[in-house]
Amino acid sequence: MKNYLLALDQGTTSSRAILFTTGGEVVSTAQYPFTQHYPQPGWVEHDPMEILNTQLKAAADCVAQSGVDVKDIAAVGLANQRETAVVWERKTGKPVSNAIVWQCRRTADFCSWLQVAGHTDTIRAKTGLVADAYFSGTKYRWILQNVPGVREKALRGELLCGTVDSWLLWNLTGGKVHASDYSNCCRTMLFDIHKLAWDEDLCRLMEVPMDWLPQPVENSGDLGVIANGVPYLEALAGLPIRGAAGDQQAALFGQGCFKPGQLKNTYGTGCFTLLNTGKAVTSRNGLLTCVGWGLKGETTYVLEGSVFNAGSSIQWLRDELGIIKSAPEINGLAESVPDNGGVYLVSAFTGLGSPHWDMFARGTIIGITRGTTKAHICRATLEGIAYQTADLIRAMEKDAGQPISGLRVDGGASVSDFMMQYQADLLGVPVERPQVVETTAWGAACLAGLGAGLWDSPEALLKDQKPGKLYLPQNDRTKEYAKWQKALERAKAWEEL
Repeated sequence: MKNYLLALDQGTTSSRAILFTTGGEVVSTAQYPFTQHYPQPGWVEHDPMEILNTQLKAAADCVAQSGVDVKDIAAVGLANQRETAVVWERKTGKPVSNAIVWQCRRTADFCSWLQVAGHTDTIRAKTGLVADAYFSGTKYRWILQNVPGVREKALRGELLCGTVDSWLLWNLTGGKVHASDYSNCCRTMLFDIHKLAWDEDLCRLMEVPMDWLPQPVENSGDLGVIANGVPYLEALAGLPIRGAAGDQQAALFGQGCFKPGQLKNTYGTGCFTLLNTGKAVTSRNGLLTCVGWGLKGETTYVLEGSVFNAGSSIQWLRDELGIIKSAPEINGLAESVPDNGGVYLVSAFTGLGSPHWDMFARGTIIGITRGTTKAHICRATLEGIAYQTADLIRAMEKDAGQPISGLRVDGGASVSDFMMQYQADLLGVPVERPQVVETTAWGAACLAGLGAGLWDSPEALLKDQKPGKLYLPQNDRTKEYAKWQKALERAKAWEEL
């Protein structure tokens, strides 16, 4: 019996692989971090080969240490950091440059031009997105214009491009599959989410050659097999790849949010809140309309809001400021003080995402006095993540026309009991964290299982789902939330001053 599913979870700071039973239990994991490159302020890059090699090694080690026979693995599913743009040579597979990461703001000026030139409404109508440096299309354009030799190679038809899912698929299949699933395509600013196809006018506007782009595909189905000769994966050759999704849509799927009105928030490097709307809903409150997933000819849409820096602000305290030695240490310090001492931290290190969309905002700590301690700063950091999430959800409530009844949470930072309780207090609704917080990887595994025929519908996945930990509202945070809004205004448009 094929009782196992292998999920490859390629994230912003590390590449992971998790082997699950078909019941959702974790059998084994492997994870490798990779280098973050910051060539200029506001710029973020990754080495595509380091992404690939860490992901392949994680997959090999995960299966090897599990003791599971490869023949018992039904399928492989992919989840990935979205919007990060890679361009590589069709013949050699060699990247032409570092990947431009979703956090990178180098194309902000071009996005401002798109807004001034009146393209905002067209972009919104076709893609569900706003004109922002967050998305992949302007990153491809930057590589075309600024990397020596790329324009000439493009004119000769020698290049391919894609987000990280495409990069992994192409390499896993030995160059046989150049495809991207709908949930990743819709984050490029080049994809018509209604026609489920690349838009010729937008590609022309962003100067992206259409023959670079991968084939758009559904999120579950035949995505090829692991080829012979893939480094590290000799033992896994022939395994079918049957599911793929951008990390946030994968997490929504893994949380079992299959009905309109259900929502989740992932606390990772960034914070990402997704609300299942069923049909496409146009936001009037700064949110994005995206494809959740495409299954068997049916498309599920979501509203999404993004906080660019969440877990990364905790990393900043650890790595750049040295206030904490390890990420978990922040919780004890935050709980060691009765309140934030009037300190508020807006982690707009690379601008503000939904619902504010301010590319020129920058990080701000305000309210500091001589009595401020590192404990207050730690508490303000966790509270700031919860405040930004609350901003997103308030906007979603306006678009949906009704208040939410609860929030499902996941991601590495969701293990913070302090922050989850504070989130429940802010929202005034229960917050539920599942037993296994690896919902992104589980979502990818579930999509692969559906593609392999292990289940006949998403609802069949819910039979064995176990309840997680519930946080009920305990305190009124209205006054603190009002002060947060004041701090937020002081962080906005800083680079434009």
